Amino acid sequence: MTTIAPARTTSRPRTRRNVHHTGRTPYAFIAPFYVLYGLFLIVPVLAALYLSLTEWVGLGTPDFVGLRNYTNLALDTSFHTALGNSLLYVLVSVFIAVPAALLIAQALNTRGLRGRDLFRVAFFVPMVLSPIVIALVYSLLLDQNFGLLNATLKALFGAPSLDWLGDPTLAKISISFVLLWRWVGYLTIFFLAGLQAVPTELYEAAELDGAGKFRQFTTVTLPALKPVTAFVVVTSFISAAQLFDEPYLLTRGGPGESTLSVAMFIYRAAFERQQFGYAAAAGVVLFALVFAVSQILNRALAIGRVS
Repeated sequence: MTTIAPARTTSRPRTRRNVHHTGRTPYAFIAPFYVLYGLFLIVPVLAALYLSLTEWVGLGTPDFVGLRNYTNLALDTSFHTALGNSLLYVLVSVFIAVPAALLIAQALNTRGLRGRDLFRVAFFVPMVLSPIVIALVYSLLLDQNFGLLNATLKALFGAPSLDWLGDPTLAKISISFVLLWRWVGYLTIFFLAGLQAVPTELYEAAELDGAGKFRQFTTVTLPALKPVTAFVVVTSFISAAQLFDEPYLLTRGGPGESTLSVAMFIYRAAFERQQFGYAAAAGVVLFALVFAVSQILNRALAIGRVS
C-alpha cells in the first residue's frame, strides 16, 4: 500500500522591490502640489528677495546695491504715508467690517425672517461684482457736481456740494465706505455658516437658565464662533493690508497721496518709475509685516490649537 505525501505549500516571499515601490507611491501623489508650490511661491519669493537687493529698470542685468533700497524706504515719506493709509484700511476692515458682518449674520439667522435668501444674495452681490464696475458706480455717486449723494444731501438738508473724492479726509472716508460695502457681505457668509452650526440645545439650555438674548449672544454665540471669527479677522487683515483696487480706481491714490496704499506704492515704483528693485524691497517689507502680524493674530486667537 502506497501513501501519498501531502503537498508542500510554499509562500512566495515579498520582494524588496515591491516594498520600495509601495513606499514611493504616496510621494508620487503629493509631488505635484510641492512642485507647483515651489514654482509659483518659493521661487518668486526668492527672486523678489534677490531683486530687492538690486537696482533694475526692467532691462539689462540688475546691479547689486545691497540694503540701499531698504535704507531709502526707511527715509521715504511717501512709503510712510502709504503705511499709515494701509493701517487705516486694516483698522476699518477688522474693527468695523468684522463686527458689522457678525451683527448682520445674527440678524439673517433669526427664525421666521421673511426673504432671508434674498437678503443673503443682496449682501453677497458686492463681492461678485467687478472692481471696475464698483469704481464706475461710486464715481457717479460721489461726483462733486453731478453725484447722486450730493444731490440727495442738498435736496434733504440744503447741504453744499462736497468733493468726496478730491478732499483728502473725505477721500479716505469714501474709500473706507466702499471697502466696507464690498467686504461686509462676504464676511457675513462665514459668520452665517458658523451660526447655523451652533446646536440649538445650547440656546435652549441658556434660556432655561434665565439668560436673555444678549446673554445668550455673549455666552453661547461668541464662544461657538471663535474659530470662524479668528479666520475672518486674519482674512480681513491680510486683504486690507494688500488693498489696491479701490484707491487705484477711485482716486489714483490722491488727492496727493492721501489714499495711497502700500500695494499702490509698489505699483507706482515698479510700473510708473521703473524702479523694480525698490518696488521689490517695498513688497518684501509688506510681506514681512503681514506675515508677522498674521502670526501674532494666530497665536492670540489660538488658530490651529487643539484644546
